[in-house]
Amino acid sequence: MNKKRKYSIFLILLVGIVCFMSYKAYAAPVDIPNPKIASSSDPKDYVSNIKLLIFLTIISVLPSFIIMMTSFTRIIVVFSFLKSAIGAQQSIPNQVLVGLAIFLTIFIMAPVYNDVNNNALTPYMNNKITQDQALEAGSKPLRDFMLNQTRQKDLQLFVEISKIDASKVTKDNVPMYVVVPAFAISELKTAFQIGFLIYLPFLIIDMVVASVLMSMGMFMLPPAMVSLPFKLLLFVMVDGWYLLVSSLVKSFM
Repeated sequence: MNKKRKYSIFLILLVGIVCFMSYKAYAAPVDIPNPKIASSSDPKDYVSNIKLLIFLTIISVLPSFIIMMTSFTRIIVVFSFLKSAIGAQQSIPNQVLVGLAIFLTIFIMAPVYNDVNNNALTPYMNNKITQDQALEAGSKPLRDFMLNQTRQKDLQLFVEISKIDASKVTKDNVPMYVVVPAFAISELKTAFQIGFLIYLPFLIIDMVVASVLMSMGMFMLPPAMVSLPFKLLLFVMVDGWYLLVSSLVKSFM
């Protein structure tokens, strides 16, 4: 009892001390400066700001350019078909396939980049040509690359939808907003054709394994689990990565 009484008295004293020693805190006044927008009459400042805005805009839409105007679409779609056909969804990380597709795209698009750099970017940076001339010179190699991979049927579709006079459209003056979607759907069709050819041998292995397991009465054993080692063995024996990558690269040549 004595100990409980001592503890109770100590707690009462502690609460009383805290209550009587409370104080008020006042924040120091802070002078908030008024925002001021400095206006400059120097045209160079406006030009620098516009260049910075254009650069940031290009950086923001650069992934779309890489996907829709280069060989990246065909490569990554074919890799996706390969991953699905083998059945190794978890074994092959997506980062590896995307990284390989990016570097293959850089390799394939290197001649186009060199043409753009030599004919448009470098002369424009040296103030030898105007911005309009640089855009025209830079879009020509990219347009030629896309038109070489675009089916005439797809290009004609978007020419008719855009209501452009087809008699006046040539390889040099066809608008980019017509070439890009036509190139995209052509790349998708080509990728699907390659994916169909990739699926066939692996599909045959799945059918054979499923038939063998069914004839043996192993209905509870998943055929995909048994066929996966055989598909990997087949892909390694034929040197599948070499054949696939070489076929993809040569398809753009």
